[in-house]
Amino acid sequence: MQRAKTIMIQGTSSDVGKSVLTTALCRILLQDGWKVAPYKSQNMALNSYVTLDGKEIGRAQGVQAEACGIPATTDMNPILIKPTRDMTAQIVVHGRPHQEMSARRYREEYLPLAADIVKDALERLRAQFDIVAIEGAGSPAEINLKDRDIVNMRVAGWADAPVILVADIDRGGVFASIVGTLELLEEHERNRVKGFIINKFRGDISLLQSGLDWLEQRTGIPVLGVIPHMPKLNIEAEDSVVLERPHNPVEADDKDLDVVVIRLPRISNFTDFDPLSAEPDVSLRYAESADQLQKPDIIILPGSKNTLDDLAFLQENGMTEAIEQLVAHGSRLVGICGGYQMLGRKLNDPLQVESERGESTGLGYLPLETTFYADKRTERVTGIVQCEHQSWSTFKGTPVSGYEIHMGQTKKLEPVHSLFLLGDREDGAVTDDGRIWGTYVHGIFHNDEFRRSWLDTVRVSKGLQPIHTVLPFSAQQAEAFDKLADHVRAYLNMERLYEIIGIERRSMESERNFHPPSD
Repeated sequence: MQRAKTIMIQGTSSDVGKSVLTTALCRILLQDGWKVAPYKSQNMALNSYVTLDGKEIGRAQGVQAEACGIPATTDMNPILIKPTRDMTAQIVVHGRPHQEMSARRYREEYLPLAADIVKDALERLRAQFDIVAIEGAGSPAEINLKDRDIVNMRVAGWADAPVILVADIDRGGVFASIVGTLELLEEHERNRVKGFIINKFRGDISLLQSGLDWLEQRTGIPVLGVIPHMPKLNIEAEDSVVLERPHNPVEADDKDLDVVVIRLPRISNFTDFDPLSAEPDVSLRYAESADQLQKPDIIILPGSKNTLDDLAFLQENGMTEAIEQLVAHGSRLVGICGGYQMLGRKLNDPLQVESERGESTGLGYLPLETTFYADKRTERVTGIVQCEHQSWSTFKGTPVSGYEIHMGQTKKLEPVHSLFLLGDREDGAVTDDGRIWGTYVHGIFHNDEFRRSWLDTVRVSKGLQPIHTVLPFSAQQAEAFDKLADHVRAYLNMERLYEIIGIERRSMESERNFHPPSD
């Protein structure tokens, strides 16, 4: 049986653009007619993705699978590390929670066992596809971690993969970062590096050329491309580090609806809110202190990997009082997953599944009590809006879909309107005035008709006319993949890249006739 060819994207550090460039490469190879799959052996992220069979993987690999036009599987990310508190994380193996471990225990006890898990997953992918696009993590030159590496150069060796090293010129010191990384690699590792990509360039390429020439002469390795910074990419990000960047303002834009998401210390699945930012009348921003809240129309409490500790964060820095005052003056309040749990009256964690706190008083907006158990619910869901509240009546019956990832089970302490009917069970709750609601469904705002209908109710409450026009966000995602692929292809030496992979470049006719598969 012929095994797939491989190509691996590694970086000089974290956040140099490995995930985005791997996504671009996946889309380019698909456009050129190849069956391609993404792979990352070990991912550390709180932004996760639920596969069709209800398993949990890193969101980056889920998005990359979408760029490949294929369903995501746990073989694409067999090990996911989800930090729960300082120095402790939940280890997810093939989409199911394994156990919580300290960093030291994971490294000393589990990593020796993990090699076979990641190698087996890689081999299964190689048996099914033409090409596997592999993403590394952090830097391959972490000297203190190399002896038990299961995500960078040892993976490249197991896959016999040529490596493309990516560096971010936007942060400065690009040549030092590349040469320094090579210097810290062993000879057999350096021999795997077949090209460089310099990412996030802004400026005149002619001013960089002398440096590129020096780099190639110094290392004997070609620069395959200098990729200009691409603003407004509109592709879901892997981790919350992107929330630290300037394009996530704390000040509201001049738009009709001001939506603020509380940036919890352990925020998870913040991409739930990307569709809101695409709406023409919405200003979406993130706040981590009471003074940054200002006077929003909508406040959103997002998902959390440690709900009790993040609730304590709100209570200790004055945000609960600020939220209470804003709600009293008309702001709407929404909770998603962990945020939904916070909206209730009490949270119990008797087994210390997420937190050592054991229990906590919730914000008290909804008559709910949540108890955390060892079992984790991971499931894709579909259903309809069933809420009887008058403010939701105009879009009752609207179809919705999404996914659930949570440890807690929530019960209602007294009658309260549910929001959704998911198969044969109800989900969510809303206050009597309709202004505060919560749900376990991640991705609820990815439902175009629901999102626009609910936003229009907020507009009407402000005396504004509804917009009605439904923005097809999923179609925008497909367009974003093609836009990214076109952008990277234009600045990458594709002939040399195909030589490095070891396959013939196919006719451009496949690009011109390419139509992404429908879901």
